[in-house]
Amino acid sequence: MAMAASISNSTNITYSRRYQHLGSSIKPSQLPSQFKIFKSTSSSSSIQKPSFRISASMSIEATQKAPQVSFLDRKESGVLHFVKYHGLGNDFILVDNRDSVEPKVTPEQAVKLCDRNFGVGADGVIFAMPGMNGTDYTMRIFNSDGSEPEMCGNGVRCFARFIADLDNTQGKQSFTIHTGAGLIVPVIQDDGKVKVDMGEPVLKALDVPTKLPANKDQAVVKAGLKIDGATWNVTCVSMGNPHCVTFSTSECKNLLVDDLNLSEIGPKFEHHEVFPARTNTEFVQVFSRSHLKMRVWERGAGATLACGTGACAVVVAAVLEGLSERICTVDLPGGPLEIEWREEDNHIYMTGPAEVVFYGSVLL
Repeated sequence: MAMAASISNSTNITYSRRYQHLGSSIKPSQLPSQFKIFKSTSSSSSIQKPSFRISASMSIEATQKAPQVSFLDRKESGVLHFVKYHGLGNDFILVDNRDSVEPKVTPEQAVKLCDRNFGVGADGVIFAMPGMNGTDYTMRIFNSDGSEPEMCGNGVRCFARFIADLDNTQGKQSFTIHTGAGLIVPVIQDDGKVKVDMGEPVLKALDVPTKLPANKDQAVVKAGLKIDGATWNVTCVSMGNPHCVTFSTSECKNLLVDDLNLSEIGPKFEHHEVFPARTNTEFVQVFSRSHLKMRVWERGAGATLACGTGACAVVVAAVLEGLSERICTVDLPGGPLEIEWREEDNHIYMTGPAEVVFYGSVLL
């Protein structure tokens, strides 16, 4: 049998997805109140189970309400309850894992869940886990290819909204999160956006890491990197995860990022031998000293609509190359982020949205 989920909001955007093998596991009482279950006339010759259609109508007002915690609290063997969020289109499956230090999903299962044709569909699976070293929570993430990055900027904003929704809290609030990149402190603002202290950028070449020789105070700034016969000018930055940022080539002083074939060039950066831990790559177009546009090829996820740590790395690289001020709007395919690299504390602050997409359950 099959299950179809159709979710729409007042902006007339419709989201649909088909799931396999769920019908016998979900009862009306298990779903949030906005879900209604209907019998479907669809059938399968190989699986003799009842079919259902989940239909949900979400208004803008409905998405501002906290989720029903009882839905996620249900304990059923082999069933994963989750909430899907997105930050500027960079989407994640959020799992309440606060009762265990081990993820409820394996990397192999994460790959299947993230599949956009045969799974839920996402850029990664994020786990809210017990805090470590005095922090309130721990965040871990598996990419869509099953790899585990140190951190994710858009993911941490979604994580913050998820925690606030789990605790059913409203208004401005902050908490501490332990990540593979260190301590991260998000603040949910009164307007609902999340501002995150992303910490200090790492510029020392060996710590990024990159094998490119340092050319400016142990950092790699506007260094030449040959790929397919072209020399790209790159600056390397770590935001707890490695980034290679490029604004130009030897033949083109200002990239037109919309003209790039990301699926062709991106993997060649990611897997280049000068990046021993692979790398995220940002291709950047400069509009002004306070307005940048980027496209990203993410390590382990490929082309995505947004990358928070990437936007932070872009502003750091732009400042180091003398192309921008320390406060910038960075346009990504999914929308803009506000990035500030403060001179007084050397910390980078990222501000942007995080929104609920839908709730769901899936058999593992």
